[in-house]
Amino acid sequence: MPDEVVSIVDLKKYFSTRSGVVKAVDGVDLSISAGQVFGFLGPNGAGKTTTLRILATLIPPDSGQAVVAGYDVLRNPDAVRRRIGYVGQSGGADRPATGREDLTLQGRLYGMPKAEASKRTEELIDLLDLTDFADRIVYTYSGGQRRRLDVALGIMHRPQVLFLDEPTTGLDPQNRANLWEQIAKLKATGTTIFLTTHYLEEADVLSDRLAIMDYGRIVAEGTPAELKKQVALDTIRVTLGSPALGEAAVRRALEGQATVRSVGQEPDCVRISVDDGGAALPQVMRALDQGGIAISTISLSTPTLDDVFLEKTGRSLRDTAAEGGAR
Repeated sequence: MPDEVVSIVDLKKYFSTRSGVVKAVDGVDLSISAGQVFGFLGPNGAGKTTTLRILATLIPPDSGQAVVAGYDVLRNPDAVRRRIGYVGQSGGADRPATGREDLTLQGRLYGMPKAEASKRTEELIDLLDLTDFADRIVYTYSGGQRRRLDVALGIMHRPQVLFLDEPTTGLDPQNRANLWEQIAKLKATGTTIFLTTHYLEEADVLSDRLAIMDYGRIVAEGTPAELKKQVALDTIRVTLGSPALGEAAVRRALEGQATVRSVGQEPDCVRISVDDGGAALPQVMRALDQGGIAISTISLSTPTLDDVFLEKTGRSLRDTAAEGGAR
C-alpha cells in the first residue's frame, strides 16, 4: 500500500529456555498505514511486546523482514530510531528532574538547538495538558501524570511512528480515559500510533485497525467492526446455581436446540453462542429448567472483541492473569 509506514513479513523470534524453545514471534505478517492507530491485542505472553521491541530496534529478529518509516530495522536501525518514538511499560522519565527539564533534555539528546528544544517543550506541555505539574519533580507525579509525560517524551522529536507498550496498565479509569484523549490528539496531528494492549475496550475505542496475537501468531486482523462482524453470534452467559455442574451439564441440556452454536466454559460462567439472542434466550432458559439446572444469573450480549478471540482461539482475553509475564 502506498502510505504503508510499518511492514512486517514472516517475522520470527524464538527464545531458548530450560523447558524448551519459546516461539515468541512465529511468522508474523502485518501492514500499517500512516496516520492510523493500530491496536495490537492479546493476553500477557502472546508476543506483543517482543514484536514491538523488534520494530523499535531494541532486539533483533531471528528471521523475516521488518521495515519502519521506510527503513529496515536490521540494516538501518539508526535511521529507524530517528523516526520513531517509544514508550515502554516502565517509562523513561528522569524522576529527580522536573517534567520540563526532562522534555528539554530529551530534545537536546535528539540534537535540537536549545531554543528549539525549549519551544517544543512548551508545545508538548500545552498539547498533553502538563501545565499544572510541568515544574514539579517527577517523583511527585501520579501514575496518570507520569504516563502523559512519558508520551510527551516519546514524541519530543516529532516521530513518524509512536510505539506505546501497554500505556494505561495500572491506571485508574479516570486517568485511563484522560490518556485516551491524549492519544486521540496525537492521531489528529498525523502521528501513526502502534498500541499494544490487553484491554478490550481500549483497543475497540482507539484503534482504526487491530490485530489479535496469541502464542506468537496473528489470529485475526481488521477493523474492530469487521472482526466483530465475523463472529456474528450473540452470547448468553449463565452462572449456575451449582457451579460444579459446569459446561458438560449445560451442553447436554441444550442438545437439539437449533439456535445454539457452541457451549464453552469461562472462569466464572458458561458461555452459550447463539444465532438470535432475543429468540434463543427464553428457549435456553426453558431447556435448562427442564434439565434440572438451576440458574443464578443469566445475561445476553452482542459480539465483542473478546468473543472474536474466543472464536479464534477458544480462550478469553479477559483472563490474562494466568498467562505469565510480557513476551
